[in-house]
Amino acid sequence: MSKAFDGVPQLFRNLEPAFVGPGPGVDGAEPALGDALPPWSGPRSWWGGPLDVEGLALGAVGAVAAVLNLLAGAPGRFRTTAALTAGAFDSSGHLQINGRKIQGFAPLSGFRRTQDGWIRLHANYPHHEQRLMQALGARTADGLAAALRTMTSLEAEAAIQSQGGVAAAVRSRNEWLESGMGRAAAAGPWIDWTFVDGETAGARHSLQLPTEDPRRPLGGVRVLDLTRVIAGPVSTRLLGALGADVLRIDPPRLPEITDQFVDTGFDKRSAEASLTTAAGRHQLDQLLETADVVITGYRRGSLDRFGLEPAVLLASRPELAVVSLDAWGGMGSWSGLRGFDSIVQAATGVAHLYGTENHDGEWRPGALPVQALDHATGYGVAAAAIALLARRRQTGLGGGARLSLVRTAEELFALPAVHSKGMASLLPEPELGTMASTYGELRYALPPLLVAGRPLGYTAPPVPYGSSAPAWI
Repeated sequence: MSKAFDGVPQLFRNLEPAFVGPGPGVDGAEPALGDALPPWSGPRSWWGGPLDVEGLALGAVGAVAAVLNLLAGAPGRFRTTAALTAGAFDSSGHLQINGRKIQGFAPLSGFRRTQDGWIRLHANYPHHEQRLMQALGARTADGLAAALRTMTSLEAEAAIQSQGGVAAAVRSRNEWLESGMGRAAAAGPWIDWTFVDGETAGARHSLQLPTEDPRRPLGGVRVLDLTRVIAGPVSTRLLGALGADVLRIDPPRLPEITDQFVDTGFDKRSAEASLTTAAGRHQLDQLLETADVVITGYRRGSLDRFGLEPAVLLASRPELAVVSLDAWGGMGSWSGLRGFDSIVQAATGVAHLYGTENHDGEWRPGALPVQALDHATGYGVAAAAIALLARRRQTGLGGGARLSLVRTAEELFALPAVHSKGMASLLPEPELGTMASTYGELRYALPPLLVAGRPLGYTAPPVPYGSSAPAWI
């Protein structure tokens, strides 16, 4: 294992089953994934804080670079730098649209006091805000705060979740580990693989990747993007930058937050389709017939009724690469709940660990310097998809992979601490680009990869939301 990624070897061991699991490796032999780990340049620590967020970030991006090097058969072609990784993990913080920094959390999102502690709310989407207010019987922000003060954190959490809202009590690390969900989250690998049984799959479908542009090795790959918010769109944004034809499908009447969509919308197309109508299902079925990769990012089980369960997709097309991500993983009582990076931080002990006191001695929970659970999971999804494509090219068969924000949080806690306070002054200068778009002039962080020593760039700006035809190029 490369010393360059000291402290994050588990992220790479999670990739090995795709190469050394059932069947031969990519080149017909056991590949040495550890030898494929790309070096990086720049400082090792820059954000500070009690957790090794930098190690998680470098490991997740390094995982993508490692599988790309194996796919290309060119060790060292893909690598990363501290500046590229730091910039990409804070892409929303660097994005400017016509000189305007983009909006962060909505007013009702964030930490709120309860009768016995704190809770974190997520109300960025209008329908989540509506469910939150209904759950607490409030009509105004002041009414919401008053209602929370009459409830314990766990009572408020249960009430909001029961109405389909999104919230989590701020737990200490020990409180989380002692809970049923905490024990469930600690089990299993970062990437949970499922491989198609070659004995029962029937015909094998090899994958031919064009080599005209070594900087974009996924040219010709079709990626069906059924994700929203950050983690999933981050993964498909990178796959698009690597040359894939990425088509994102969203449901009508639930538009994405515009600034968030722009941040993750480079090098992909955007269409709307209702899966509850015959026309929408027909469009989806046509796309699935010739897709190479399907990535889903909704809560566990919510797409099963549309035939999008990974096992169903792989039974129909065993050559597919199907990668799923969600907030809470597949086990435990929260496995079917909605969740976001900030909510997972609150539940798992991150917010408690990063809490601080003000000058008056009042304690308040805190947060990671960036939404690292989202971004690390997103790059893990991209790495898994590329690994499955490499497996298909060798064996003619695909497979599935599952990741979750909560499992990524456990990987973060498992990393040894490498620094303490006062590291923020080492934050590397981000690598930024500019591009014209229908949204205005964009200033943005580059993708977190070097290709043969040169930064990988985006080739196309975000398209207007829902403006693309639901068909492959």
